[in-house]
Amino acid sequence: MKKLLAALVCSLPLMSALAVDVYDRDPDHTFAFFEFSHLGFSTQRDRFDKVDATVTLDLENQVGSVEVSIDVRSISTGSAVFNQILLSDTFFDAEKFPVITFKSNRLNFGKLDDVVSVEGNLTVKGITHPLTLTVTQFKCAMHPTLRKPACGLNATGKLRRSEFNLGRFAPLISDQITLLVSMEALKR
Repeated sequence: MKKLLAALVCSLPLMSALAVDVYDRDPDHTFAFFEFSHLGFSTQRDRFDKVDATVTLDLENQVGSVEVSIDVRSISTGSAVFNQILLSDTFFDAEKFPVITFKSNRLNFGKLDDVVSVEGNLTVKGITHPLTLTVTQFKCAMHPTLRKPACGLNATGKLRRSEFNLGRFAPLISDQITLLVSMEALKR
């Protein structure tokens, strides 16, 4: 009996490790948007079309992580001229800094095993600052058409573009940016 109990106790970390699920982003349903005030006339919303993300989740133990990589060259403003301006060394300097990254250091869970916020570090142009994303929608379930486990979320956060050496034309163009994330991911 003691040997059986010892074997069970030793296997607990292995069983817990097996409960971790890994999800890879669905490229057709994963985007990062940002919005800002343009001269006070309008709120402009632009996005990055190529966002890679990996999510690990252990809902039972309420732990997980998120790693995101954004291809700066995939910026989509709806204007080829503005795309080129934002890709230039005046703003994102895509030639020198082709990738934006976000790495979580903590997922915060609500009462129903739902993720309510993600804390981590955002790196833009080689500059890293903490960023908390508030999750406004979270769902994990069997995907009805793909017949695979899937998770999705919408999240939002605020940052100052000047903190990432992107502050040109502030305050005419707002320094505060709202970041919006829409992501769906499929279990490996």
